Amino acid sequence: MSALRPGRPLATRLTPGSTPLARPSAQRSPDRRGTEESASAPTLLIVAHGSRDPRHPATVAALTERVRKLRPGLRVEAGFLDFCAPSVPRLLDRLAADAVGRVVAVPLLLTRAFHATVDVPAALADARRRLPRLTIDQAEVLGPSPLLLSALDHRLAQAGVRPGDRGGTGVVLAAAGSSDPEAIAVIAEIAREWRRTGWYAVRPAFASGPRPRTAEVVRRLRAEGARQVAVAPYVIAPGRLPDRIAAGARAGEADVLAEVLGARPELARLLLDRYDTALRPDRPSVLSA
Repeated sequence: MSALRPGRPLATRLTPGSTPLARPSAQRSPDRRGTEESASAPTLLIVAHGSRDPRHPATVAALTERVRKLRPGLRVEAGFLDFCAPSVPRLLDRLAADAVGRVVAVPLLLTRAFHATVDVPAALADARRRLPRLTIDQAEVLGPSPLLLSALDHRLAQAGVRPGDRGGTGVVLAAAGSSDPEAIAVIAEIAREWRRTGWYAVRPAFASGPRPRTAEVVRRLRAEGARQVAVAPYVIAPGRLPDRIAAGARAGEADVLAEVLGARPELARLLLDRYDTALRPDRPSVLSA
């Protein structure tokens, strides 16, 4: 069986003649809310981690623009915890200077690991002390969600996995990794849930922290009898850890390597869903650092 060759695009399949796994879900039409209502709505602040890799902020910018198009009139901004500009504190200062009264901060994170439970709450708590006239709410992280599974399915389809391949395909759910055991357990549960949609097997792997690594799981699925093995990165934007996932897919000789989740429509819808949920009066508060 052929291996993934170096130098190929991130989303690739070695076998030609593939057809889509599933039709892309219908694009949600923009949320045509009244101008007055949109103008008075709290600002949606997307809180991204940041990276030295320029592909990371480019992906965040594309996703931010997609959210704006889904809900015209809503002010949507993106800030970063590290490496990239604007930083979350500086962006909040600017919003306060613009006389914004309320902000809903939605972490662009897939699990409630360290960044979601420590870094984001700390940055927002500091801003609340500095900017007492600005109300800042923290929404939940993006995962887990059926929308993320849908995005993963579409990425594999774009990489060439066909509908008839599903029952014979072992999938590596390749996450960034974390030292938080709860976050690792969530990834394992997502893999089990995704397996129930008809895959031969779905197994988690991690680019950092706990094992197993991507290459190990690719080889294990092959040894267990999977007709083909696909690697699905469970990460949002390109960077060092996604590159490590791609290297592991090549080292393990996976058949299919999907792109990162990126600016998929499902993620834009999910950001708005977390924003709307945070504004519900019955919604429980998010734990802070």
